[in-house]
Amino acid sequence: MVFLKATGIVGSILALIAVVILFFKTLIAFIAFLTGALKIGIVLIFVIVFVAVGFLVFRGMANSRRKKE
Repeated sequence: MVFLKATGIVGSILALIAVVILFFKTLIAFIAFLTGALKIGIVLIFVIVFVAVGFLVFRGMANSRRKKE
């Protein structure tokens, strides 16, 4: 008897609702993954730029010391 209910119109609607909920849940998880990856990328780019500027400043100071000698 329970299997007959699952194949009826109510069971179909419940299955469709379950599939839609699962789709939105997966979509939200994917968007969360993309925003997390974007945040990590922005932080990495900032660190690379910060290190590059520090390296250029250090190199400029070293070159100015060599020129004084």
